[in-house]
Formats: sequence, C-alpha cells, structure tokens
Amino acid sequence: MAAVDTTGNILVTGANRGIGLELIKQLAVKMGGEAHIYACCREPEGPGAEALREVATKCPGKITIIKLDVADEDSMSTAARTVSEKIAAGGLNLLINNAAINKPASPAPLSATTKKDMMDVYETNVVGPHDANILVSLCVPGNKMSCRRAAIINLSTMVSSIEKCPETFSTAQMYPYRTSKAALNMLTRCQALDFKNHNILVAAIHPGWVLTRSLSSRAPLGCGGTGDFHHGCAADKSAATV
Repeated sequence: MAAVDTTGNILVTGANRGIGLELIKQLAVKMGGEAHIYACCREPEGPGAEALREVATKCPGKITIIKLDVADEDSMSTAARTVSEKIAAGGLNLLINNAAINKPASPAPLSATTKKDMMDVYETNVVGPHDANILVSLCVPGNKMSCRRAAIINLSTMVSSIEKCPETFSTAQMYPYRTSKAALNMLTRCQALDFKNHNILVAAIHPGWVLTRSLSSRAPLGCGGTGDFHHGCAADKSAATV
C-alpha cells in the first residue's frame, strides 16, 4: 500500500489536550502545505480548549476546530456534515481516533469500578471510533474516504494486550480502560479487513507512555517510545512484518 497522503484533509478527535493536542501541534508543523487539519473536541469554546485555540491562531488557515462528542451520535452526525461541507470532493485522507476516557481514576481496581464506569468508557473508547465511520461515509460522494492513500488510525495502548497483562496489571488495574482498548483492537482488525478493498489502511498504535491527565503521574514525562503497530498483522519496532 502507498504511504498515507499527508497533504490532504486530516481529522483528529480528542484534540484539545494530551496526545491529541500534541498531534495537532506536530501535524501543523510537519504536514504538507496543502494539508488542512480538523481538530475535534467536545467544547471548542470552553477553557479546556484554550491551548488548542492558541495553536489554531498560530497556524492561520491550517486548522479548523470542530465541536464533536464521540459519545453523542447527533454530535457525530453534525460534525460529519460540517467537515463534509468544508472539504467538498477532496475527501478525508487521515482520521485519527484519539478521543478516550479513563474512569474511575487510576489505578481503578475492580472494587472501585461500577457498571456505569464500564459502560461510559466502552461507549467513548469503542463505540466512538465505530461511529466515527460516519465521518468516513459522509465526507465524499460514494460514501468512502478519499482512496488516494487514506488511513484510519485508532489510538490503543500496551495495557490492552492480553499477552502482556501479567506485566502491566500491577501498575494499574484500570478494568474499564483495559477492556475497552482490547475491544478497540478487535474493531481495528475488523475495519482493516472491511476497508482493505478500498485501499484504506486501518491501524491501531500504542503511542508510548505519555504524561496526560488520565494517566497522571503513573506515566513518565514525554513519549516513552512507539509501540506495536497493527494492521491485520503484528510488527516489530521497525515496522517489519513478523
């Protein structure tokens, strides 16, 4: 498959803080001159999006902030229509499903986890990326993303690994978060098969341990290195198929 087109239209969910905000900063600097970034968050005008607004101001004409709550179907539809109108026939070249929640607060042992915690986290972390397919289907005529080197990237985590659970469980149990991200991995595998014939890459990545509000002090400062990359197969750190 050809490399993803990073000179086209890019959409990132959960873009107002943490990994999402850093993605916007890096994309704005490194992407091609024709690239346009749609940075999505729940409250674009709220205090939580102040840093995102500052980045957009520093990159005039390159970033559009879109209101989007991935746990709200109506919000997803509205955002899709808004993006569709803006990109017209250009298509969406890169969709990064970054928005996620983690509750209760880490380490989130079983004794502190409620049914509501499980359902809320699953709805955002799994159903959200699933429903983001509407962003794919509404962006261009023909109900598909731009097939000119397009990709869907789902942000996963090492703690979603069933194999590595014995290594990571003692650090933080995080029942809702772990199980939701494990489900996201399966969603990614299924999407990869579903979109394969349309030449759309679908992958899940572990971005490394990053200090974010959801992980608090349990993560080291900055990126701890990239992790495994999955697209219907496993890969080593150099992205060679194994």
